[in-house]
Amino acid sequence: MSTPPEHDQQEPEAPRDLVGVGIGPANLSLAALAHPLAGLDAVFYEQRPGFDWHPGLLIEGATVQVPFLADLVTLADPVSPWSFLNYLRTHDRLFPFYFAERLHIQRAEYDAYCRWVAESLPGLRFGHQVDSVRWNPERDVFEVDFTQSDADGEAAALGRTYARNIVLGVGTEPHVPEPLKPLVEAAGVPVIHAADYLGERDRLLAAGHVTVIGAGQSGAEVFLDLLRHRPTGRERLHWLGRTEAFAPMEYSKLGLEHFTPDYTRYFHALAEPTRDRLVAAQWQLHKGIDADTIAAIHDELYRRTLDGGWPDAVLTPGVHVRTAGRLATTKVELHLEHIEQGTRSRLTTDAVVLATGYHERPLDRVLAGLDPYMRRDSRERPRVDDRFRMILDPSVTAAGCHVYVQNAELHTHGVGAPDLGLAAWRSATILNTLTGKEPYPLPTRTAFTTFGLQPRLQIPPARQEKTLTPLTPLADAR
Repeated sequence: MSTPPEHDQQEPEAPRDLVGVGIGPANLSLAALAHPLAGLDAVFYEQRPGFDWHPGLLIEGATVQVPFLADLVTLADPVSPWSFLNYLRTHDRLFPFYFAERLHIQRAEYDAYCRWVAESLPGLRFGHQVDSVRWNPERDVFEVDFTQSDADGEAAALGRTYARNIVLGVGTEPHVPEPLKPLVEAAGVPVIHAADYLGERDRLLAAGHVTVIGAGQSGAEVFLDLLRHRPTGRERLHWLGRTEAFAPMEYSKLGLEHFTPDYTRYFHALAEPTRDRLVAAQWQLHKGIDADTIAAIHDELYRRTLDGGWPDAVLTPGVHVRTAGRLATTKVELHLEHIEQGTRSRLTTDAVVLATGYHERPLDRVLAGLDPYMRRDSRERPRVDDRFRMILDPSVTAAGCHVYVQNAELHTHGVGAPDLGLAAWRSATILNTLTGKEPYPLPTRTAFTTFGLQPRLQIPPARQEKTLTPLTPLADAR
């Protein structure tokens, strides 16, 4: 019989200013920017034993798709000690990075940088799972219940803390399409999500035939890595995508202005049906493939034609996986439909990698106690204001208490919600709002594009030509 966890007595009775739920890049950014603010009592809880960022996709050579300036703090506080450049200086790597001339760093390096911040910052509590958040109307505070785990991941203690403000940064989780869920959950033939790729890489390389499903960046990186490590002429790879093409990500300079605070504010002010339509239509802004990765795939395929013949690799976009099943215990049969042709076929394979993306983690379990106070939109999603606060009943907000969200506001703030480049700006916005001050002055204009026809206050006045004062002749000046 297991021993029940004990109650943790170390939490203060006085309410904290801020409790963060989850420690991914978003809340880590918030914690780093909150750290120097004197008098701000903040703590962050994370159920994992330590920080890691997509460990299954830290493929050698894979880069972060935003420039290194989009670290945790720089775009809000360039002199922060928690910047990526200070990380390099601390590790005596600043000059090598300077000569490397890299704008985009490798994912593994970004992960190492974030772990350095996480291991150095106070107020981060790993191995703490938040179980529920409730509103206490008698004390006008939020109650946060959590379970603390021991070194083996077993529940060791229960705790409760109180907070005036909550920030949810629980991130996303791998998405597995319904037809493929039974295959993932069963043992035998490897059918994995790309999030687990590196841990299963040896099994996949040993498989006779491998199918990668998903035409985004993760699918491209997995396909390229498999291709590079399989023998020429015996690659035996299929790469399937639902989109009509293996399309490059929109990366033009004006296109990137969709990831600015200007566009975020514009998007938030749109009507809900328009926002929903735009999120679906703008997939190429954040779900396409980096042009360098596309080029590397083509280069590798071309290299394999130099001795004549074509590589045994099939790349087919516009394909929907209708159903799937196991053949005996050694193979998987995929039932495919080509969306444009309307044709159907079957594909037998020995392993499947699902590069099918991520969905926002549901908040219902943690926020069940707040449900009576939450305001929702027509699709039962939380309504979020322009300062990243959930819209709650006035009985809560009148007490100066709020629930903020990070990377859970795609439906209200647009494609920039999960983008690392807006993390520091969003964190600074939250801290400015929460403190009622302006510890982080933010720019009023961030894009050359004017989104919409309504005049905006942040457009600076037109430049006025200076009136020159005529020179006075020396003779007259005597």
